[in-house]
Amino acid sequence: MRVCETFASLQGESTHAGRKCFFIRLSGCNLNCSYCDTLYGRSFEAGCERSVDSLVREALSSGLKLVEITGGEPLCTPEAPELCQALLDKGFEVLLETNGSLSLSAVPAAVRKIVDCKLPGSGMAEHNLYENYPLLQQHDEVKFVISDRRDFDFACNVIEKYSLDSLTPNLIASPVWGKVSFEELSSWVLESPVPLRMQLQMHKIIWGDRRGV
Repeated sequence: MRVCETFASLQGESTHAGRKCFFIRLSGCNLNCSYCDTLYGRSFEAGCERSVDSLVREALSSGLKLVEITGGEPLCTPEAPELCQALLDKGFEVLLETNGSLSLSAVPAAVRKIVDCKLPGSGMAEHNLYENYPLLQQHDEVKFVISDRRDFDFACNVIEKYSLDSLTPNLIASPVWGKVSFEELSSWVLESPVPLRMQLQMHKIIWGDRRGV
């Protein structure tokens, strides 16, 4: 499989924010979001070829117990579910961050899936695969990246239409960096009856746009 980069850092977002984590960034993405902050990982030619076994060995050598498989879009890589299972078999807690446009059906149930719901501001909202939602479990998460008030209202409508709060308590609103102020998004979350949890991108606050941290 093609791997863009691997590194150990703090988990910057999701309900796992602040935890030490080993990251495996797979190469290539099928979408082109307006706010993408990992453009270097979008190409399917980025990085180098790696085997599942070599990635598991590197994760073991990190000494960390939490691994996130991300991208790009990791589910564009056919071996991604196999990598997930191999890591689980070694006792890792595994997170999979996905853009929500590809099926989750092959992902092992024990993986904690962080699923984006693309909003109008991303330019990719028509690619959401809503058929994924019945596959969600209580430990999974749905993330809404908010560019403006229209995005926020879209997110609330999706949560209500698909009863997402009955599938998982982890419904996360995150501001697009530089587009929505922290205070503005917090006011929308506070005013809304929808059970959203606001998050900030901790890694950007600490390291800005530096890679590998």
